[in-house]
Amino acid sequence: MTGVSQDDFLGGAIRLYQPEEGYRIATDTVFLAASMTYQENDRILDMGAGTGGILSCLLSRTEGLVSGTEGQAATNIFHGIELQPELLALARRNARENNFADRIEYFAGDIASPPPECEPNSYHHVVSNPPYLKKNGATASPYETKAVAHMDSHIELGRWVHLCLRMLKPLGHLTLVHRADRLDDIIAALHGRAGDIIIFPLWSTRDKDARRVIIQARKGGKGIIALKPGLIVHTSDGTFSPEAEAILRHGEALDITT
Repeated sequence: MTGVSQDDFLGGAIRLYQPEEGYRIATDTVFLAASMTYQENDRILDMGAGTGGILSCLLSRTEGLVSGTEGQAATNIFHGIELQPELLALARRNARENNFADRIEYFAGDIASPPPECEPNSYHHVVSNPPYLKKNGATASPYETKAVAHMDSHIELGRWVHLCLRMLKPLGHLTLVHRADRLDDIIAALHGRAGDIIIFPLWSTRDKDARRVIIQARKGGKGIIALKPGLIVHTSDGTFSPEAEAILRHGEALDITT
Protein backbone atom coordinates (compact mmCIF):
# COMPACT_ATOMS: atom_id res chain seq x y z
CA MET A 1 0.00 0.00 0.00
CA THR A 2 1.19 3.54 -0.73
CA GLY A 3 1.61 6.18 1.94
CA VAL A 4 -1.40 7.61 3.73
CA SER A 5 -2.41 11.24 4.12
CA GLN A 6 -4.89 12.80 6.52
CA ASP A 7 -7.04 15.45 4.85
CA ASP A 8 -9.64 17.95 6.01
CA PHE A 9 -13.23 17.74 4.78
CA LEU A 10 -16.25 19.95 5.41
CA GLY A 11 -14.04 22.85 6.41
CA GLY A 12 -12.11 20.75 8.91
CA ALA A 13 -15.18 19.33 10.65
CA ILE A 14 -13.76 15.89 9.92
CA ARG A 15 -10.32 14.57 8.94
CA LEU A 16 -10.06 11.45 6.83
CA TYR A 17 -7.11 9.14 6.20
CA GLN A 18 -6.75 8.03 2.58
CA PRO A 19 -4.02 6.70 0.28
CA GLU A 20 -1.64 9.37 -0.98
CA GLU A 21 -1.85 7.69 -4.38
CA GLY A 22 -4.62 5.54 -5.79
CA TYR A 23 -8.17 5.72 -4.46
CA ARG A 24 -8.94 9.14 -2.97
CA ILE A 25 -12.17 10.79 -1.88
CA ALA A 26 -13.54 13.29 -4.40
CA THR A 27 -16.18 16.00 -4.26
CA ASP A 28 -18.68 13.43 -5.59
CA THR A 29 -18.53 11.71 -2.19
CA VAL A 30 -19.31 14.91 -0.31
CA PHE A 31 -22.19 15.87 -2.61
CA LEU A 32 -23.67 12.37 -2.35
CA ALA A 33 -23.53 12.43 1.46
CA ALA A 34 -25.03 15.94 1.50
CA SER A 35 -28.01 14.74 -0.55
CA MET A 36 -29.07 12.15 2.03
CA THR A 37 -31.60 12.53 4.81
CA TYR A 38 -32.77 9.97 7.33
CA GLN A 39 -35.18 9.59 10.20
CA GLU A 40 -34.76 8.37 13.74
CA ASN A 41 -33.89 4.66 13.93
CA ASP A 42 -33.32 4.26 10.18
CA ARG A 43 -30.75 1.71 9.00
CA ILE A 44 -28.26 3.01 6.40
CA LEU A 45 -25.85 0.92 4.32
CA ASP A 46 -22.91 2.06 2.16
CA MET A 47 -22.20 -0.54 -0.53
CA GLY A 48 -18.53 -0.36 -1.49
CA ALA A 49 -17.57 1.97 1.34
CA GLY A 50 -13.97 2.71 0.36
CA THR A 51 -12.32 4.71 3.14
CA GLY A 52 -15.65 5.61 4.71
CA GLY A 53 -16.03 9.12 3.31
CA ILE A 54 -19.77 8.95 2.65
CA LEU A 55 -20.89 7.87 6.11
CA SER A 56 -18.37 10.12 7.86
CA CYS A 57 -19.58 13.17 5.91
CA LEU A 58 -23.20 12.19 6.47
CA LEU A 59 -22.78 11.81 10.22
CA SER A 60 -20.75 14.99 10.54
CA ARG A 61 -23.58 16.96 8.92
CA THR A 62 -26.48 15.27 10.71
CA GLU A 63 -25.05 14.40 14.15
CA GLY A 64 -27.35 16.00 16.71
CA LEU A 65 -30.12 16.69 14.20
CA VAL A 66 -31.80 13.33 14.83
CA SER A 67 -32.70 12.78 18.46
CA GLY A 68 -34.20 9.77 20.14
CA THR A 69 -37.40 9.51 22.11
CA GLU A 70 -37.56 11.69 25.24
CA GLY A 71 -34.05 13.02 24.73
CA GLN A 72 -32.42 9.61 24.33
CA ALA A 73 -29.88 9.11 21.58
CA ALA A 74 -31.30 7.87 18.31
CA THR A 75 -30.52 4.28 17.48
CA ASN A 76 -29.79 4.68 13.79
CA ILE A 77 -27.56 1.96 12.35
CA PHE A 78 -24.81 2.87 9.88
CA HIS A 79 -23.10 -0.02 8.10
CA GLY A 80 -20.55 -0.20 5.31
CA ILE A 81 -19.27 -3.11 3.22
CA GLU A 82 -15.79 -2.93 1.66
CA LEU A 83 -13.89 -5.54 -0.34
CA GLN A 84 -10.35 -4.13 -0.23
CA PRO A 85 -8.55 -4.72 3.12
CA GLU A 86 -6.43 -1.56 2.84
CA LEU A 87 -9.46 0.67 2.36
CA LEU A 88 -11.47 -1.18 5.00
CA ALA A 89 -8.74 -0.54 7.58
CA LEU A 90 -8.78 3.18 6.73
CA ALA A 91 -12.59 3.33 6.93
CA ARG A 92 -12.51 1.87 10.42
CA ARG A 93 -9.69 4.22 11.40
CA ASN A 94 -11.64 7.20 10.08
CA ALA A 95 -14.69 6.21 12.13
CA ARG A 96 -12.54 6.04 15.27
CA GLU A 97 -10.61 9.26 14.63
CA ASN A 98 -13.81 11.24 14.05
CA ASN A 99 -15.58 9.76 17.10
CA PHE A 100 -18.09 7.81 15.02
CA ALA A 101 -16.93 4.33 16.03
CA ASP A 102 -20.00 3.86 18.20
CA ARG A 103 -22.26 4.78 15.27
CA ILE A 104 -20.62 3.26 12.18
CA GLU A 105 -19.56 -0.34 11.65
CA TYR A 106 -17.68 -1.50 8.56
CA PHE A 107 -17.60 -5.11 7.40
CA ALA A 108 -15.20 -6.95 5.12
CA GLY A 109 -16.93 -8.52 2.19
CA ASP A 110 -18.12 -8.56 -1.37
CA ILE A 111 -21.43 -6.80 -2.01
CA ALA A 112 -22.45 -9.83 -4.10
CA SER A 113 -22.32 -11.98 -0.96
CA PRO A 114 -22.73 -9.57 1.97
CA PRO A 115 -21.60 -10.54 5.46
CA PRO A 116 -24.27 -12.03 7.73
CA GLU A 117 -24.45 -8.83 9.80
CA CYS A 118 -25.83 -7.05 6.72
CA GLU A 119 -29.13 -8.70 5.94
CA PRO A 120 -30.98 -8.21 2.65
CA ASN A 121 -34.30 -6.36 2.80
CA SER A 122 -33.37 -4.70 6.09
CA TYR A 123 -32.17 -1.15 5.29
CA HIS A 124 -34.15 2.05 4.91
CA HIS A 125 -31.38 3.65 2.82
CA VAL A 126 -28.62 2.27 0.66
CA VAL A 127 -25.99 4.66 -0.64
CA SER A 128 -23.22 3.86 -3.11
CA ASN A 129 -20.61 5.32 -5.43
CA PRO A 130 -20.22 2.41 -7.88
CA PRO A 131 -17.16 2.05 -10.14
CA TYR A 132 -17.37 4.64 -12.90
CA LEU A 133 -15.61 2.93 -15.78
CA LYS A 134 -16.71 -0.02 -17.89
CA LYS A 135 -14.41 -3.01 -17.78
CA ASN A 136 -11.89 -2.79 -20.61
CA GLY A 137 -13.37 0.61 -21.48
CA ALA A 138 -10.32 2.53 -20.24
CA THR A 139 -6.80 1.94 -19.02
CA ALA A 140 -6.84 0.75 -15.43
CA SER A 141 -4.99 2.77 -12.80
CA PRO A 142 -1.60 1.30 -11.78
CA TYR A 143 -2.77 1.62 -8.17
CA GLU A 144 -4.88 -1.37 -7.21
CA THR A 145 -7.12 0.48 -4.74
CA LYS A 146 -8.10 2.97 -7.45
CA ALA A 147 -8.35 0.39 -10.22
CA VAL A 148 -10.78 -1.77 -8.24
CA ALA A 149 -12.80 1.18 -6.96
CA HIS A 150 -13.12 2.94 -10.34
CA MET A 151 -13.56 0.14 -12.89
CA ASP A 152 -16.17 -2.61 -13.24
CA SER A 153 -14.66 -5.93 -12.23
CA HIS A 154 -16.73 -9.03 -11.52
CA ILE A 155 -19.79 -6.85 -10.87
CA GLU A 156 -20.97 -4.69 -13.76
CA LEU A 157 -23.02 -1.57 -13.10
CA GLY A 158 -26.49 -3.02 -13.69
CA ARG A 159 -25.86 -5.89 -11.29
CA TRP A 160 -24.37 -3.47 -8.76
CA VAL A 161 -27.66 -1.55 -8.77
CA HIS A 162 -29.65 -4.79 -8.36
CA LEU A 163 -27.48 -5.83 -5.39
CA CYS A 164 -28.07 -2.46 -3.74
CA LEU A 165 -31.83 -2.79 -4.21
CA ARG A 166 -31.73 -6.27 -2.70
CA MET A 167 -30.51 -4.80 0.60
CA LEU A 168 -33.40 -2.34 0.89
CA LYS A 169 -36.68 -2.72 2.69
CA PRO A 170 -39.72 -2.28 0.44
CA LEU A 171 -40.04 1.44 -0.40
CA GLY A 172 -36.52 2.07 0.92
CA HIS A 173 -34.35 4.60 -0.89
CA LEU A 174 -31.28 3.98 -3.03
CA THR A 175 -29.02 6.99 -3.67
CA LEU A 176 -26.09 6.84 -6.12
CA VAL A 177 -23.62 9.19 -7.73
CA HIS A 178 -22.25 8.26 -11.12
CA ARG A 179 -21.10 9.44 -14.52
CA ALA A 180 -23.78 11.19 -16.53
CA ASP A 181 -22.89 9.17 -19.63
CA ARG A 182 -23.85 5.94 -17.84
CA LEU A 183 -27.25 7.17 -16.74
CA ASP A 184 -29.00 4.94 -19.29
CA ASP A 185 -27.43 1.84 -17.71
CA ILE A 186 -28.68 2.87 -14.28
CA ILE A 187 -32.20 3.67 -15.45
CA ALA A 188 -32.34 0.31 -17.23
CA ALA A 189 -31.24 -1.47 -14.04
CA LEU A 190 -33.92 0.32 -12.01
CA HIS A 191 -36.70 -0.41 -14.50
CA GLY A 192 -39.41 -2.60 -12.98
CA ARG A 193 -37.66 -2.66 -9.61
CA ALA A 194 -37.75 0.95 -8.40
CA GLY A 195 -39.62 4.15 -9.13
CA ASP A 196 -40.01 7.72 -7.86
CA ILE A 197 -36.66 8.32 -9.53
CA ILE A 198 -34.87 11.65 -9.08
CA ILE A 199 -32.06 12.64 -11.46
CA PHE A 200 -29.98 15.53 -10.14
CA PRO A 201 -27.16 16.71 -12.45
CA LEU A 202 -23.89 18.08 -11.12
CA TRP A 203 -23.03 20.63 -13.80
CA SER A 204 -19.29 21.30 -14.23
CA THR A 205 -20.03 24.96 -15.09
CA ARG A 206 -23.09 26.77 -16.34
CA ASP A 207 -22.09 26.36 -20.00
CA LYS A 208 -20.81 22.77 -19.92
CA ASP A 209 -22.51 19.39 -19.81
CA ALA A 210 -22.98 17.60 -16.51
CA ARG A 211 -20.29 14.98 -15.94
CA ARG A 212 -21.91 13.52 -12.82
CA VAL A 213 -25.45 12.84 -11.65
CA ILE A 214 -26.99 11.91 -8.34
CA ILE A 215 -29.78 9.38 -8.76
CA GLN A 216 -32.27 8.49 -6.08
CA ALA A 217 -34.97 5.83 -6.40
CA ARG A 218 -37.46 4.06 -4.15
CA LYS A 219 -37.57 0.26 -4.18
CA GLY A 220 -40.97 -0.78 -5.47
CA GLY A 221 -41.99 2.84 -6.08
CA LYS A 222 -44.40 3.60 -8.89
CA GLY A 223 -43.75 7.28 -9.49
CA ILE A 224 -42.26 8.70 -12.68
CA ILE A 225 -38.76 10.03 -13.31
CA ALA A 226 -38.14 13.63 -12.21
CA LEU A 227 -35.26 15.57 -13.78
CA LYS A 228 -34.13 18.34 -11.43
CA PRO A 229 -32.24 21.58 -12.21
CA GLY A 230 -29.15 20.28 -10.42
CA LEU A 231 -26.12 22.04 -8.98
CA ILE A 232 -23.55 24.17 -10.80
CA VAL A 233 -20.26 23.12 -9.20
CA HIS A 234 -17.81 25.69 -10.64
CA THR A 235 -17.94 29.29 -11.77
CA SER A 236 -16.47 30.40 -15.08
CA ASP A 237 -13.07 31.07 -13.45
CA GLY A 238 -12.85 27.50 -12.13
CA THR A 239 -13.55 28.24 -8.47
CA PHE A 240 -16.35 26.51 -6.64
CA SER A 241 -19.76 28.15 -6.91
CA PRO A 242 -21.16 29.62 -3.67
CA GLU A 243 -23.67 26.75 -3.47
CA ALA A 244 -20.98 24.11 -3.90
CA GLU A 245 -18.70 25.91 -1.45
CA ALA A 246 -21.44 25.86 1.20
CA ILE A 247 -21.69 22.07 0.88
CA LEU A 248 -17.98 21.29 0.60
CA ARG A 249 -16.63 23.73 3.20
CA HIS A 250 -19.53 24.33 5.57
CA GLY A 251 -21.33 20.99 5.56
CA GLU A 252 -24.67 22.27 4.29
CA ALA A 253 -27.27 19.87 2.92
CA LEU A 254 -27.98 19.41 -0.78
CA ASP A 255 -31.70 19.28 -1.51
CA ILE A 256 -32.13 17.10 -4.60
CA THR A 257 -35.93 17.05 -4.38
CA THR A 258 -36.61 20.62 -5.56
